Amino acid sequence: MINIILISTVLMLSSCRSSEQTGESATPATANAAQPENLATATFAGGCFWCMEPPFDELMGVVSTISGYIGGHKLNPTYEEVSAGGTGHAEAVQVVYDSTQISYAQLLQVFWRNIDPLAVNRQFCDGGSQYRSAIFYHNDEQRRLAEASKQKVEQIKKFDRPIATEIVAATAFYPAEEYHQDFYKKNPLRYKTYRAGCGRDRRLKELWGEGH
Repeated sequence: MINIILISTVLMLSSCRSSEQTGESATPATANAAQPENLATATFAGGCFWCMEPPFDELMGVVSTISGYIGGHKLNPTYEEVSAGGTGHAEAVQVVYDSTQISYAQLLQVFWRNIDPLAVNRQFCDGGSQYRSAIFYHNDEQRRLAEASKQKVEQIKKFDRPIATEIVAATAFYPAEEYHQDFYKKNPLRYKTYRAGCGRDRRLKELWGEGH
C-alpha cells in the first residue's frame, strides 16, 4: 500500500500539468508594445513552459521571460483548456531581450539545444500538439534567421529523422496564469522532480552532447 502511494505521488509530480485551479483566464500580450528601441521580443515553444524559462533567464541581455499560450484559435484560453489540447495553442515562452547585449541568433542557439527537434506534437514525456516545438517569428528578419538556424542544425547534426520544429508567424500571445510564471523558482522541488521524471536532460544529452 505504501509503495502504491509513493508511485502515485511521483507520477503526480512528474507532469507539467498542474492541479491548481485559479479561475483566471489569460489575456493577450502585444509584443513590442511601447518598448524602448533596444528591446525586442522572441517567442519559442519547446514543450512544458516551466522548463523553457530557465535557459533564457540565465542569459545576459534577457530582460524577462513569460510563460503563455500561442498559435491557437480560442480567445483568452485557460490552462485547463490548453492542456486538454482543444484550443490549438502551444505552451510557449515570450522572451524580452536587449538587442544591444544579445542577438536573436544567440537566442535561437539556446532554443535548439533545449528542445527535441525530432519529436512530432510532443516534447519529452508530454504529448499533444500543445507541446509541439515551434519558433514564432515577429518579423521578416526573425523568420530569415530562424530558417537559417534550422538549416544550420540540419547540416551539423545529421539527424536520422526530419526536424519537426515549426517556423510560423507569431499570433496573439496569452500569458499563462500567475502560478505558472517562474515555476522553477516558486516550486523548485516539484520542478526538479518533474524535469527528472520526464527524462528531459537525458534526452537533451543524447541529442546535443554534454552541456548541450
